[in-house]
Amino acid sequence: MAKRDYYEILSVPRNASDEEIKRAYRKMALKCHPDRNPGDKDAEEKFKEAAEAYEVLRDPKKREIYNFYGHEGLKGTGFTGFRGFDDIFSSFSDIFEEFFGFSPRSSRRGASSGADLRYDLKISLYDAAFGKETEIEILKRGRCEHCNGTGAQPGSTPQACPHCYGRGQINRSHGFFTISTTCSYCHGEGMVITNPCKACGGGGLAKRRKKVYLRIPPGVDSGSRLRLSGEGEEGEFGGPPGDLYVIIHVEPHEFFEREGDDIICRVPISFAMAAFGGGVDVSTLDGAKKIQIPRGTQPGEIFRLKGEGIPHLNGRGRGDQIIQVVVQIPKKLTKQQEELLREFAALEEEKGAAVGKGRRKKK
Repeated sequence: MAKRDYYEILSVPRNASDEEIKRAYRKMALKCHPDRNPGDKDAEEKFKEAAEAYEVLRDPKKREIYNFYGHEGLKGTGFTGFRGFDDIFSSFSDIFEEFFGFSPRSSRRGASSGADLRYDLKISLYDAAFGKETEIEILKRGRCEHCNGTGAQPGSTPQACPHCYGRGQINRSHGFFTISTTCSYCHGEGMVITNPCKACGGGGLAKRRKKVYLRIPPGVDSGSRLRLSGEGEEGEFGGPPGDLYVIIHVEPHEFFEREGDDIICRVPISFAMAAFGGGVDVSTLDGAKKIQIPRGTQPGEIFRLKGEGIPHLNGRGRGDQIIQVVVQIPKKLTKQQEELLREFAALEEEKGAAVGKGRRKKK
């Protein structure tokens, strides 16, 4: 099902200010809040839809990408929406505090989101240009095998929490809302571990290695950040996992230099080639291509190959390849070459003298 326009969802014009967008989201969230519409699936979907729209439009960079490329453009930013109410409440706690005086939590027992992870990945210029599918290995916390994720030392028995009586939640009323918050004493687990697992310290999680599939889109550059939703550390007490952020580092290339989506290279040509012109093979990202050097080309002159650069990230087309010619002066000459070059120099000198004499004014 195609996604609706974010501006349409919040009922704001495309040139709306940040404050107008915030007010529109606040109004929509209050109207469609799940606690105000129990069991109403349509209201829940509108609540999630409004949260996704606000997450994009409140961020200047995401909003600019969305304005130019729409929903497809956001795929390169790593934003894929929210996994559930936990994400929405944690992301917009300041908004909900304005509603209720405190930040509501999910009704999930003991839901504590896992930590985000960072992975620095080096790739070649070719992989940055054309994309790549690969696997990376990360170290993350997963379910402890010693206690099977319970957090209790095998053989011991957890006790019911004396504050929430095993429910893991404490209910609070605020007008027509009834908000369930996580019990701070047992962290929503409902049980208190008196004899923690020695392997994981009672958290139920232990370090382990995992291989993760990664798709690098064409056009990334050093500093690009890819988000893999749910590939961070697992949450404690059954909470949702965090995210994995892959930071791209493009290694220098021996021939090409990158400037934005253009690539720059320097191609040596002989003195004769510069004078007479001719064809020369030039390496490009797609292989060697022949370009024509015109007669009388000067050192440092620039030629441009359209569409032979880096693909535009989140868009169509490619940058250009900029070629700067470097005229090579021979360090050693044969006797014949030297004689010919001296003859050439003499002719040039005669030519210059004749031009100067022709310009002399008559007395």
